[in-house]
Amino acid sequence: MEKIFEQGLLYDFYGELLTEHQRRIYEEAVYNDMSLSEIAEEEGISRQGVHDLIKRCDKILCGYEEKLHLAARFAEAKKTVLEALKLTETEISNRKKEEAPQDGLLEIEELLNRLLEEL
Repeated sequence: MEKIFEQGLLYDFYGELLTEHQRRIYEEAVYNDMSLSEIAEEEGISRQGVHDLIKRCDKILCGYEEKLHLAARFAEAKKTVLEALKLTETEISNRKKEEAPQDGLLEIEELLNRLLEEL
């Protein structure tokens, strides 16, 4: 399951850099969970050809990540936002008990939630 998640994440970041043919076959395998035989039949190529193309795409996508680190940066930013959101929620909860003003914290929480949705 983790490999499929990683493949999907890398494809989300770098998929547009693949050819149309590579994208179509890779999407069928990763997103639509089609077998190599099903893809081969649909595309009119051999099962081995589909296998090789998927492996080549994996290598290409991993190569882009090794050079650009966009997926890793995204994951780190998401982790940071989640930590900030958790701290904000804790602070809001603590302040509710004290009945202190919390408009600023509520605004920060809103911004963090919006940013998290965009990530």
